[in-house]
Amino acid sequence: MRTCWLNGTFLPEDQAQVSIFDRGLLFGDGVYEVAAVFQGRLLDADRHLVRLARSQREIGIPAPYSATQWLDVMQTLATQNSIDEGLVYLQVTRGPAERDFAFPAQVTPTAFAYARPKRLRDDPNAAGVRVHVVPDLRWARCDIKSTAMLAQVLAKQAAKAAGAFEAMMHEDGLVTEGGSSNVWMVRDGTIYTRPLSHDILAGITRDVTIEVARDLGIPLHERAFTVEQVCRADECFMTSATSFVLPITRVDERVIGSGHPGPIAQRVRDGYLARAARLTQG
Repeated sequence: MRTCWLNGTFLPEDQAQVSIFDRGLLFGDGVYEVAAVFQGRLLDADRHLVRLARSQREIGIPAPYSATQWLDVMQTLATQNSIDEGLVYLQVTRGPAERDFAFPAQVTPTAFAYARPKRLRDDPNAAGVRVHVVPDLRWARCDIKSTAMLAQVLAKQAAKAAGAFEAMMHEDGLVTEGGSSNVWMVRDGTIYTRPLSHDILAGITRDVTIEVARDLGIPLHERAFTVEQVCRADECFMTSATSFVLPITRVDERVIGSGHPGPIAQRVRDGYLARAARLTQG
């Protein structure tokens, strides 16, 4: 049985219990992060914790733990659960209180974390995935990594029902992002990704991918694009903390490029993995 962490205590997962009055359960009133574990060590967890702190500030949840404390918790979970490749999930809710919509007074946040294995270096999906196009039904503050994710649940369920790996969401034809990823396309040797705004999450893997692409000398523009432009692109790929860089080879029934992972997506994925190995070695 894996070890989890709840409100300052490491304990078996069957003992990790929260109140039925927790606002995370009642309202989705909380925020979360997911950081990768590579070669047994945290990858870019410091960047994830900066975003966690921002999400907490944006919805007025006090920070119950410092970044240093979180890093210790996350690495301990990875080590105690023998995670060589995988992820650490952490969540902070406003805490338990009588059900009322306005913020309760004198409430203590609930903080929770766990780790699980996942293949990253030899992810079988690196051979190319299919995405399913769905309308973006989310709220107006997608830049906050909220635990209220019903729209994403519906999008990813629609993708699963369509036999696809991921959803690709759009607003009036303009691609926003994936159900739990950022979406990229390649035209004439140049990478395109949607610029940051309240419409999308500022992906940590997105930031790193931009750095990797620029280090590789690949031209990159932050510019919005349409579903139709993606379908006519030379290549397309998605990024996330739990998948790194995965080529997209089909959008519903339309084949992207050659129908196989393209050279630029492969270079970016290889560069991302090489960076991960450097940062976590030793």
